Amino acid sequence: MKIKSLLALVGGIVTTVWSLPSEPLRVLQLSENEMIEVPESEKLNLRRRGVKFFDVTKHVSSLSFFNKEQEPEVPVYAYPTDISNKGIVDDLISNIDKDSMYKNLAKFTSFYTRYYKSEYGFESANWLATTIVNITEGVSQDILTIDHFDHVEWKQYSIIVRILGLTNPEDVIVVGSHQDSINLLLPSIMAAPGADDNGSGTITNLEALRLYVERYLKVGHRPNNTVEFHFYSAEEGGLLGSLDVFTEYAKQGKQVRAMLQQDMTGYVSNPKDEHVGIVTDYTTPALTDFIKLIIDSYLSIPYRDTECGYACSDHGSATRNGFPGSFVIESEFKKTNKYIHSTMDTLDRLSFDHMAEHTKIVLGTIIELGFWSTW
Repeated sequence: MKIKSLLALVGGIVTTVWSLPSEPLRVLQLSENEMIEVPESEKLNLRRRGVKFFDVTKHVSSLSFFNKEQEPEVPVYAYPTDISNKGIVDDLISNIDKDSMYKNLAKFTSFYTRYYKSEYGFESANWLATTIVNITEGVSQDILTIDHFDHVEWKQYSIIVRILGLTNPEDVIVVGSHQDSINLLLPSIMAAPGADDNGSGTITNLEALRLYVERYLKVGHRPNNTVEFHFYSAEEGGLLGSLDVFTEYAKQGKQVRAMLQQDMTGYVSNPKDEHVGIVTDYTTPALTDFIKLIIDSYLSIPYRDTECGYACSDHGSATRNGFPGSFVIESEFKKTNKYIHSTMDTLDRLSFDHMAEHTKIVLGTIIELGFWSTW
């Protein structure tokens, strides 16, 4: 795998990228076997042109896939083919609180921006962390922990909530979302409410966490496998936060059995054609089939297969480190929210009924896989 220095290869066109001597260079991965080296400012230009990438600058020398000139193979696990916990999931679903979701998202979008390099981004992470502490209050730290994953290069941290498995704590189920937002016009200056991208996914997962903890406090029902909720920083910078997290997990030899990403869960372009999108490219087929089972079993709307491209969201950081990844988005990709990355990605454009459907996916996944053991 070769790094093409100061060249941007986009749509088959090769263009030279010039930079000031003092401007730092970043190594970006555009596909499984293509990397480029560009100045920091060029990252924003690529994003504006719709080019997706991993920023692997921090990890180039240490990642095993780089030395092998290929990404690691994701293991194939045997996921459930039938649901086994319908009573539990249905009970949780009946208590989804859309008013609470609205209030949380209203607060989350009230920060001027959640851009990961900004002070607002740090403040929004602090609000999210405090909210998580509040909704998990009462659970022993021997069972539930909240970790702040410090990325060093920028101030906004990722948050990892871990519910330790009772019998198989080494088997880990991850539900992820990214907490940051960006205005692609001028990210350091202009507002980025990020209601859909990705306030919606963050609040979707937050509501699932609230219900999960509420059930534990009521009946003391722990999962057999460890369940983790991840709230990543800096997705908009090239999946920086989740790449840090999953690279560290790979180094530690952690056994992530499944990762479900929730990124954009609130926009419905046509209420008469409401559905969720199941991303089928650069995801793990067996896990994706299981997520389809969850949707068929627990949702009141159907799914449609869709594609999102390489480095589309944080599930990519899982698969490129050898962990199974899946991704559910608000609709087939061509019908997703066109107002993202701007000042117009606002609360009033979203459906909380639709976000509740995504919350059902999270609840079904963590309950069914939380008790699963026949991998």
